[in-house]
Amino acid sequence: MKIGILISGRGSNMVALIDAVKSGEIPDSEVAVVISDKPDAAGLAKAKERDVETTVIERRGRSREEHDAEIITELRNRSVELVCLAGYMRLLSKDFIHVFENRIINIHPSLLPSFPGLNVQQQAIDHGVKISGCTVHFVNEDLDAGPIILQRAVEVKDDDTAETLAARILEQEHGAYVEAVKRIVLGETKKLGTGN
Repeated sequence: MKIGILISGRGSNMVALIDAVKSGEIPDSEVAVVISDKPDAAGLAKAKERDVETTVIERRGRSREEHDAEIITELRNRSVELVCLAGYMRLLSKDFIHVFENRIINIHPSLLPSFPGLNVQQQAIDHGVKISGCTVHFVNEDLDAGPIILQRAVEVKDDDTAETLAARILEQEHGAYVEAVKRIVLGETKKLGTGN
């Protein structure tokens, strides 16, 4: 399966996916391209170190639709079948979601549907929850609301800060994202609306 990864920052989940593809943990797959909307994203260098093609498609004040159209073209040119968002900090347009319907996944650092959006670790601490975690889900037009593929739980400790909780959740994210992509590649996860 040809995979395209979209990033905006450090790319730690991207690295986990690339390494799992290269080791065969995610079988019969190739990371065809890593695309960043930010030219200074640290993940670009990490992808290049792993011999994965990278490209930067800056927003440059364009509309979401124009920006996404260029990304769609780059993904189609490489016959990408699955799009993985790995710290990509921009909402996708409806056009993008329709072009790759049921073939876009994201990882979110909470147990959805709790705490969608940003600053989720602080939200979890402020609400006094005892268990947080991460969720891998299909992307639809609603923020962090697509069908859930899998979740991993992380205990919220009494002395946690948003930073310490985020660090422990991130450790779980890497394995969860790899497992979710592996399930999709092996056909063990039904894609919404496809009957597969």
